[in-house]
Amino acid sequence: MARTIAKDHDHKRAQILKAAAKVFATEGFDRASMTQLARECGISKANIYHYYDGKDAILFDILDSYLRNLRDRVIGIDVAGLTPEQRLQRTVCEILLAYQGADHEHQVQISGMSALPPEQQKLLRGYQRDMVTCLSDTIRAIAPQVFDDDTGKLRATTMSVFGMLNWYYMWNSGAGSQARDDYARLVSDLTLRGVAGL
Repeated sequence: MARTIAKDHDHKRAQILKAAAKVFATEGFDRASMTQLARECGISKANIYHYYDGKDAILFDILDSYLRNLRDRVIGIDVAGLTPEQRLQRTVCEILLAYQGADHEHQVQISGMSALPPEQQKLLRGYQRDMVTCLSDTIRAIAPQVFDDDTGKLRATTMSVFGMLNWYYMWNSGAGSQARDDYARLVSDLTLRGVAGL
């Protein structure tokens, strides 16, 4: 007879992923052990194996869940009726708000993705590429005459904006929604008008 799935199965899985992200971010994926993960989760190692075959499966699920949800949130922003400048402000703000509470997952994305098989990395990089395309399209709409003939400049600008956002967690990880909104406004203004326009 097939084993039934517990009512709290999804909650427990999410709990394991959150705890594992913390361990992988602080210890490093290679150094982290299933014993450490179990201790951080407050459950037995055998219980973790009920949900996951091993560290690799946990790592993939952390990144797949994090990046897929982040991608869906970013590309799902309602920008109808907004000017290109307002679209940029809304997108930048939504990205920063989506990062809130996910510092460990973000760190694991940076340091752990290379430990996964190429086909899994390809899927995850597809999520990242979708977000880059979304932001790139938003930036291009602000000044198409600048970027239509210089895709290199558009990519550099897009990645520079992501750079400002992606490193925010390093020096202000505990920032609340208002602080993130303020910083998003700064990034948008800097992108749109440069330092002289702040």
